[in-house]
Amino acid sequence: MDVFAVSDLPEVRRGDSLAALVENRVDLRPDDVVCVASTVVSKTEGQVADLSSFDPGSRARAVADRLERATGDDKDPRFAQAVLNESTDLLMDAPFLLTETRFGHITVNAGIDRSNVPGGDLLLLPERPGESAERIESGVAADRVIVTDTCGRPFRHGQRGVALGWAGLPAARDWRGERDREGRELGVTVQAVVDELAAAANLVAGEGAGGTPVVVVRGFEFGDHDGSDALFRDVEGDFVRQALDGWSYDIDE
Repeated sequence: MDVFAVSDLPEVRRGDSLAALVENRVDLRPDDVVCVASTVVSKTEGQVADLSSFDPGSRARAVADRLERATGDDKDPRFAQAVLNESTDLLMDAPFLLTETRFGHITVNAGIDRSNVPGGDLLLLPERPGESAERIESGVAADRVIVTDTCGRPFRHGQRGVALGWAGLPAARDWRGERDREGRELGVTVQAVVDELAAAANLVAGEGAGGTPVVVVRGFEFGDHDGSDALFRDVEGDFVRQALDGWSYDIDE
């Protein structure tokens, strides 16, 4: 399997066609997987915002105040309002904001980025990254596209790449019912391949000022396995969410 970045991509703007930009720079194959950082997807979809456009309400001010008391740092209630606007559920409000986005992803600060945002203060996540992946896939020769982001992990330091949206392949391959080398039937193994491909792409794309937000994975084979698109856990099956239930609240309440 080869993993390589698409070079010489320009700074993208609202309305740019990511599919065309990629097609003009690399000869894609149908079985390639094109991994596109959510930052450039958001820029082309106009998800750039200014802090001044957010008028903090009482809940945002209370959240910012709790954060300030927990961390000792000044917290802008306008940013808290931006996070609440992009979320359906606030799981933790100190020492950071852990939220559920409107498409089901759980992350810090609703995934709002403040780096590499020309023309604004904040870069919001794509509203519907699955649909974003489908639009890109329809314009490139590759049959598989993943919209990626970086995300922290419980119990571990550092961030790694994850998938926010995907098209042309299942989110996971299901090994349940298959057998190991000793003949034992597998009962729980469901491999989140879109996350693993996103992590591989992030190793090549890098962070900060790299300027390589699109990566091609060539030679990945899904194999003869059942597939599943159940990447984001439902609340009913998420024991961590249930443990946090007394701390979280619905944003729309």
